Amino acid sequence: MAGCAGAGALGGGGGNTKTVTVAIVSNSQMQDAIKLVPEFEKTHPGVQVRFVSLSENQARAKITASVATGGNEFDVVMISNYETPQWAADGWLVNLQPYADKTPGYDPQDFLPKVRDALSYQGNLYSVPFYGESSFLAYRKDLFAQAGLTMPDHPTWTQVHDFAAKLDNKQTGMSGICLRGLPGWGEVMAPLDTVINTFGGSWYNMNWDAQLNSPETSKAVDFYVNLVRDYGEPGPAVSSFGECATLMGQGNVAMWYDATSVVTALEDPSSSKVVGKIGYVPAPVEKTQHSGWLYTWSLAIPKTSENKDEAWDFMAWMTSKDYMHLVGSRLGWGHVPPGSRNSTYQIPEYRQAAAAYLQPTLDAMNNADEVHPTAMPVPYTGIQFVSIPEFQDMGTRVSQQISAAIAGQTSVADALQESQKYAQTVGDTYKGAAK
Repeated sequence: MAGCAGAGALGGGGGNTKTVTVAIVSNSQMQDAIKLVPEFEKTHPGVQVRFVSLSENQARAKITASVATGGNEFDVVMISNYETPQWAADGWLVNLQPYADKTPGYDPQDFLPKVRDALSYQGNLYSVPFYGESSFLAYRKDLFAQAGLTMPDHPTWTQVHDFAAKLDNKQTGMSGICLRGLPGWGEVMAPLDTVINTFGGSWYNMNWDAQLNSPETSKAVDFYVNLVRDYGEPGPAVSSFGECATLMGQGNVAMWYDATSVVTALEDPSSSKVVGKIGYVPAPVEKTQHSGWLYTWSLAIPKTSENKDEAWDFMAWMTSKDYMHLVGSRLGWGHVPPGSRNSTYQIPEYRQAAAAYLQPTLDAMNNADEVHPTAMPVPYTGIQFVSIPEFQDMGTRVSQQISAAIAGQTSVADALQESQKYAQTVGDTYKGAAK
């Protein structure tokens, strides 16, 4: 766990200073917020911000444990559209709608509709988006041209497999594709779930019968595991977003299927060797028209916070229109958090900087459908997750089986048979529930 304090109270007596403790995920956009928080503290001299920055899996576990048990160590927590409606229903979060409505210039209606709806419960916002994402396929335009290949505007996974096979070159160290393989319901399961969905598979049918060893799901998982084993990056079973970002940015990968936020890493000249060489197309499909996920890292206030007003002031700053301009002018327009506000996409400097990926990102987010994520009807919502409390544990257990298959420690069939047992145990508790 890494702690990072803000600049401290400026001009205020020490006894009057309140510390707002913020638990965040240690992604690049959040590190930008840490750099800029002195700007917030200048205008809020009675507030000091303390960040607790954690890796993705650590953050989910730590924040969930704290909020679920009524711990009060955090005033602001970074969660997502998975936790928000469930935790709101459980009474764990502060209703942010009154705060958002009365804050001058905050304009909650400016949030992208899909994102705003995903973070609402009974019509009220219970967390506010820092950035939002869907998923798409990034590919090296120059390598495709050299190989005489043409990426379709809407590729299928079958086509992507064929491209990966042609572009993979073990002798030169060029991987045909990079895909997550690290265990975690938000790691390997995020891209894999979208593949399962578009291949016609699902977690459950309408009777809450688990479908993880169905022919459709089995075909999808077998496809994913073999694709990354045959034409993927070295050590795929331990690869996450960060590893793929590094490999693609250093020019060692021909394609990468992941979050639309990959652009922050790939289009930054200070860290990427492939700036201007990347094309972006929608998430590959098979049986569905679209398959991109919907996810947003957002900020919420636990009911147990003793500094709710100060917490909101900080959150409103970090998710405001002004913050987007601050990031762009101070750190570069490629650093602006994407996928949260419509107004961001009207900033001339951002539109110019994001020309290669602006429209593909918006299209992916607008086409993501949490309510109808699969080819067949299912009793749950969520694209790369199942919106039930048990999914954190179940998804993690299944992800460990999948990662083991990628590592060659078990077969796909055995991995899915074990996964089916986990999923059916959970599904049995929902049988007979109202659809």
